[in-house]
Amino acid sequence: MKTPVIVQQIYENFFRLPTFKRNPKKPHFPNLGLMSKSKKLELEQSLGIKIDHLGYFEQALTHRSYLQVNTELHLIANERLEFLGDAILGMVIAEYLFYHYEQDHEGELTKMRSWLVNKKSLAHCARSLHLERFLLLSFSADQSLQKGNETILADAMESIIAAIYLDSGLQDAREFILERLVPLLTNEIIMKDSNFKSILLELVQSQGKEAPKYSVIDSTGPDHEKEFLVAVFVTGQEMGRGSGKSKKQAEQAAAHQALESVLREHSMLDDNGKET
Repeated sequence: MKTPVIVQQIYENFFRLPTFKRNPKKPHFPNLGLMSKSKKLELEQSLGIKIDHLGYFEQALTHRSYLQVNTELHLIANERLEFLGDAILGMVIAEYLFYHYEQDHEGELTKMRSWLVNKKSLAHCARSLHLERFLLLSFSADQSLQKGNETILADAMESIIAAIYLDSGLQDAREFILERLVPLLTNEIIMKDSNFKSILLELVQSQGKEAPKYSVIDSTGPDHEKEFLVAVFVTGQEMGRGSGKSKKQAEQAAAHQALESVLREHSMLDDNGKET
């Protein structure tokens, strides 16, 4: 049976790996001149990084649709960088969870990683960092983006991670993920799921603690218009309060407030929204 071409290529390239070295003086992607100095500065401020070789970032922001728009330059879409960025992001998040959730088994860690890293969450990060301002797209792709296409933004976010890695190294890419993206990702968990009690329960139990306990500490108003004030306690410590027209509504509000406290407690966020 004839060996498939792709398998043969992988086999042959395997023996070249020991001699492979990333040479920063010979970047994989040349500067294309698609981004002005002022635009580069704006991108640096948006990402909170310093860009050395702009070509990586021009490439990371080039959607495949743009290849049909600009035929003069030898452009390559950002899929290859997306592939690399996805692997780097997955590794950093896995490492983060591994060290911060020492009591959890593989299944729980996998669940938490899926909470943090998915298309919707990455698109949320991309919007928060205003990546849409820098994307190189065709008119139709831009219209799709305006209508809420999350894939374009999520792919660009992964490509940017790869660009940072190629430009500045793994440590800078790790810091970018932990300091800029993790706070945005954890906030997105809260934003995308209104069942705050469920999220709080899973986070608390992942740390080996007992389930949160809710207690009505006050109620006001006539019977037909009661307003309940509920406090939520974790291991005897009050973590949050919330009010509502029903006990269930007040409990959800209390859990919502408690979530940020729990996330901070477990080093996912500090008071400035950064990882501690």
